[in-house]
Amino acid sequence: MLREERLMKVNAPRARWFAALAAAVAFAAPAAAQANEVTDWNRIATDTLVAFPAAAGGAPPALNINMGMTQGAVYDALNATEPRHHRPYLLKRRFSARASKEAAAATAAYRVLSSIVSTVPVTTSFPNRASLLQTLDAHYASSLAAIPDSPFKKQGIAAGNAAADAMLAARANDGRFGPSPWVPNFAPGHWQPIWNPDGTPILDPTPWVGAVRPFLMQSSSQFRTAGPQALTSAAWAADFNEVKALGSVNSTARTPEQTHIALWWQSAGGPALLWNPVARNLLEDPTYAVDIVDSARLFAMLNLTAADASINCWNDKYHWDFWRPWNAIPRAAEDGNPATEPDPSWKPLLTAPYPSHPSGHLCNDAAYLTVLEMFFGTGEIGFGVTSSRFPSEPRHFHRFSEPLDEIIEARIWAGLHYRTADVQAAILGRNVAQYMATHYFQPVG
Repeated sequence: MLREERLMKVNAPRARWFAALAAAVAFAAPAAAQANEVTDWNRIATDTLVAFPAAAGGAPPALNINMGMTQGAVYDALNATEPRHHRPYLLKRRFSARASKEAAAATAAYRVLSSIVSTVPVTTSFPNRASLLQTLDAHYASSLAAIPDSPFKKQGIAAGNAAADAMLAARANDGRFGPSPWVPNFAPGHWQPIWNPDGTPILDPTPWVGAVRPFLMQSSSQFRTAGPQALTSAAWAADFNEVKALGSVNSTARTPEQTHIALWWQSAGGPALLWNPVARNLLEDPTYAVDIVDSARLFAMLNLTAADASINCWNDKYHWDFWRPWNAIPRAAEDGNPATEPDPSWKPLLTAPYPSHPSGHLCNDAAYLTVLEMFFGTGEIGFGVTSSRFPSEPRHFHRFSEPLDEIIEARIWAGLHYRTADVQAAILGRNVAQYMATHYFQPVG
């Protein structure tokens, strides 16, 4: 089904925009590309945010929201200094075309990241808060020291501050760190947490993500998925029996290679720390010759789209409240389906502390990979992906669609999801990306 959807034609206006974007990137770029202040601060942002404790925002869905804030501000700061600019995200002010883009990028990123670190509620444990702020201060000082003093440097700083102010004002009281939406329900089909040895439940560290005000979408449930299969259906039995056979910790149906792949994709920081480095590598590759302004636009497109994919995905998770395989398989006698058999001893290869449907990983993978394909104007680009779990073992792909297909299978092999949850998550992520492309980041004029 996913391959068929990828072959569907987009409508004419959207297709023209994709073509214009790819042409603009190729036309506007210099003859060679390398690391720049935008890619440097993207690296600083991911390094900073993944160091947060999970409840403070280091959990993958919250990390995506913080990356969206950071990269949206960086885009606005540089776009405000660009004569051939694109539609701003928030910042309507214009600055001199001679303003230092390096100062603008560093200032916007530094200000937003510092605010994110500083404003985590004091009730949330954050023992490394002070050290992260000190590290950000040092990075910012280093960035500014490398830029010669001039009126253009001051103008760039002003643009960065204006973009950061606009972002921070827009995200005030946006629902971050709000109450959990979860209401325990012990009926068949509903999620139940795994319990610690001390008798406490292992709960989602950032359940509030689904109630955060979206960045791009009109509502946090705009792309609601079709939902899990009915428990009495043949489709549910197929989902159930597939993950039962392939996803258990001691599965004999899953090959050693499949086990390794399932573990490989369970990387610290989640999709944001898989796909932002891929984007950096492509932007810094002279083959593609992408300049600093287009770099900022790609990171904004990627991370604002992923932030909204996380918001809609987490909203869906708690809306459907669907049980994980380790809930369903021991209780299969309760689902009313004669084609499912309980196994009280069944354990998954991997676990996660929130409802199953849809897959959070795939909501974001699809969002990131769709945007990358849009930006570069082709799905046929070779790239490598690195997992924190196996950092010396990158995986290489020739098309942006290839890892998505593999992750759909990997989440089943991990015992984390049913196929329906994976497929619908990928559709959700692509829908958010298509909405972004239709309504944001078009060239002005």
